[in-house]
Amino acid sequence: MAGKKNADGSSSKGTEMSFLQHLEELRWHLVRASAAIVVFGVIVFLNKQFIFDYVILAPKNPSFITNRFFGWLAVQLNSPDLAINTKPFQLINIDLAGQFTMHLNLAIIGGIIVAIPYILWEFWRFVRPALYENERKHVTSAVVYSSFLFLLGVCFGYYLIVPLTTHFFGSYQVSNEVLNQINLTSYVSSITTIVLGSGIVFELPIVMFFLAKVGLAGTSFFKKYRKHAFIILLCLAAIITPPDAFSMLLVTGPLALLYELGILMARLVEKKRKNVDLLEA
Repeated sequence: MAGKKNADGSSSKGTEMSFLQHLEELRWHLVRASAAIVVFGVIVFLNKQFIFDYVILAPKNPSFITNRFFGWLAVQLNSPDLAINTKPFQLINIDLAGQFTMHLNLAIIGGIIVAIPYILWEFWRFVRPALYENERKHVTSAVVYSSFLFLLGVCFGYYLIVPLTTHFFGSYQVSNEVLNQINLTSYVSSITTIVLGSGIVFELPIVMFFLAKVGLAGTSFFKKYRKHAFIILLCLAAIITPPDAFSMLLVTGPLALLYELGILMARLVEKKRKNVDLLEA
């Protein structure tokens, strides 16, 4: 039998909810998360010129901060090959409704990215009743850390992987007789895939933390399969970056650090569990 709900809408501790009641509560969490995506999506849609000119199209221009940095690095190391996106390329649209459709799609994706902190908050509110009282106080911290890692991954993908990818594929030619005429849809899809993928990958420490929390894996497991994990991360870096060794190493390094951070978080979970067991003994 279900008990009364708290002021925040969650179920009271110690009560049991039926399956349909769980579904009803989940439905409202999803409704609120979807509403946040719509609101932020509308904001993104209404700021078309800024979003496209200063965010989406910026990484392919020589004035972009990452491109300027690599240009400076190329001069300092006397290695012209390090300079990227020195010649901006023109995008084309071949579909009648292509630009409008892309505008709508980008508004949805932008709404998701901006609303991620609130979406994570709704997720944690849903699982909060299943937590112990001493664990509930960490919900806000979990939202903050999860949101921070996701947004950090988004920035990493946007400021590093996107310019490298844009340079590699934008300048790659099989022959001088074949010109690159890049479609707007292809360009924007590549950027959004990289940015969202990077944000999700940067949640790796949180995933490892909860695997340790529920007892499915621990520090010894993560250390034992560290080499296997690094190979997987290297393959992942090869997927989301241009197929050159320099870009792969730039991406694999931070991913490896995230894995080590996950091990540290798993160690903290095990240490806390051990202390609790000693107090209860």
